[in-house]
Amino acid sequence: MLVLASTSPFRRELLGRLGLPFETAAPDTDETPLPGETPEATALRLSEAKARAVADRFPQALIIGSDQVAVLDGRIYGKPGTHERAVEQLRTMRGRTVNFFTGLCLYNAATGTARVRGIPTLVTFRDLSDAEIENYLRREQPYNCAGSAKSEGLGIAVIARMQGDDPNALVGLPLIALCDLLREEGVAVL
Repeated sequence: MLVLASTSPFRRELLGRLGLPFETAAPDTDETPLPGETPEATALRLSEAKARAVADRFPQALIIGSDQVAVLDGRIYGKPGTHERAVEQLRTMRGRTVNFFTGLCLYNAATGTARVRGIPTLVTFRDLSDAEIENYLRREQPYNCAGSAKSEGLGIAVIARMQGDDPNALVGLPLIALCDLLREEGVAVL
């Protein structure tokens, strides 16, 4: 059995592309970074924590956990939650390159084995005017997306360039790495 430890409709849609049967479960996980923890370490830790958080409900499953942070100048830019914080994030990021670091975990609940990977995607934002930022936020309302950019929607218009190994990582579920992890667990994707 395969379980996606996420309530994200975008992650669910991405996993559905593999054509494997799966269930979803909401992980109850505190996403606060630990003192002194690097942004990358936060994403890796939280991806595993999310997978482990649902393991009691699925003791024989392979559980997928994923977490993403946007990192600029060593600072984490998480989900803004409000319009004001989203404006602040996009003003800070305009014309700059941000690392959207995605942590991915495939947790085997039966054996207690966690396979964890980190996938960086470098995103250069357009040098947006304040009016463009406002227009984007009014139309997209990406308040639940790290870094206030939803690349699977209109957010692609705020991006000048992307660099990474997996185009799905920016949406929140790196399928190339996930296919590798599933193969390591003996799951045939093809």
